[in-house]
Amino acid sequence: MSDDKKVTGSQQSPPHFADADMAGVGPALLRAARRAREIARQTGTPLVIVRDGVLMEVDPDDPSLDDETRPSDTIHDR
Repeated sequence: MSDDKKVTGSQQSPPHFADADMAGVGPALLRAARRAREIARQTGTPLVIVRDGVLMEVDPDDPSLDDETRPSDTIHDR
């Protein structure tokens, strides 16, 4: 029997980057997203995001935001 566990962005092993600066990009983007949600809550404003190519406004407490994961193949060091 296999365990079907959801792997979130924070649980994925970090990709290897040749450039040390690139290694910090993912964590910095996650911090920025958390801060944007916090500010949106404080000011009563929606977040503006792009989901599946569509620009939309969402409530910062929308539970679907917690389901967002970043596949490890979306950031590349060229």
